[in-house]
Amino acid sequence: AVLSKKYDPDDKSEEGVIVQKRQESVRKAVVATNFMWGTAGTMAGLTWWSFRRYNYQARLVALPFIFYGGTFVGRMVGDMVTGRNAEFGRDRFLGSLPAKVYYTSSA
Repeated sequence: AVLSKKYDPDDKSEEGVIVQKRQESVRKAVVATNFMWGTAGTMAGLTWWSFRRYNYQARLVALPFIFYGGTFVGRMVGDMVTGRNAEFGRDRFLGSLPAKVYYTSSA
């Protein structure tokens, strides 16, 4: 829902700048997540291929550890590719906020 909304790029009000920065931060997080899973899958596939001369038990022992490590490597790669590592802390915080929050009166 956050990424489907279109905001006026010429809107320079405080609210407009905040929603645009939030939307950009969410977009970067989504693209970086794709890099995370892609890198983890690639590392697992390369491990499977490099163990081609061993039996399947050796492959199955190494595969989950390499895949798990690949998620960390992929997260770093995705952050660098999307520029998320150079993002301000305020923008990252805005991107981590929930999409909808409903307030009730606490009487």
